[in-house]
Amino acid sequence: MPALARAERADRDKPMNIESDALRYDDKTQTSTFTGRVVLTKGTIVMRGARLDVRQDDQGNQFGTMQAEPGKRAFFRQKREGLNEFIEGEGETIEYDSKTDTVRFLRRAEMRRLAGTELQDEVFGSVIVYNNITEIYTVDGAQRSDGAPSAAAGGRVRAVLAPRNGAQPGASAPSAPAAPLKPSGAMTGTGGGAAK
Repeated sequence: MPALARAERADRDKPMNIESDALRYDDKTQTSTFTGRVVLTKGTIVMRGARLDVRQDDQGNQFGTMQAEPGKRAFFRQKREGLNEFIEGEGETIEYDSKTDTVRFLRRAEMRRLAGTELQDEVFGSVIVYNNITEIYTVDGAQRSDGAPSAAAGGRVRAVLAPRNGAQPGASAPSAPAAPLKPSGAMTGTGGGAAK
């Protein structure tokens, strides 16, 4: 699903704005911990959850880990560059890295592509990694050693993909006429075998 990639590249350079019920800052580790109904915005990025740990390196790169309340999932949303499309995702934990421009959805992970408000594509797994620079994402369905359960049944990756190239969901593309079957010469008689 290459069309799922290419989020707003300018977001990585925007300031991080955070609202929460409480904040604890540790100067030694340069880490801020926000708790209680946390909402983060950074350009077109929106993240929501119960707890957010944020640190910043000497080059100004920001690293955030959003955790959900027990039994719930944290939320992520970002606009795609130059389009009226959005990437949304959920997981019990969401990790954002502005240096590598990646987002990781962990445990009961789900990611969606929306055109406006209409759902286009949806993937489920235990871990989803979305890289905005390379425009590649990966989905791992099996439960990992860290105990990350899958959002898909049976621990498998599950995907729902909408048609591309302007085709509307439910519409079938015209098909080319089928090539006539030719005997291979190896079969004789009638009632032959299945064609492949």
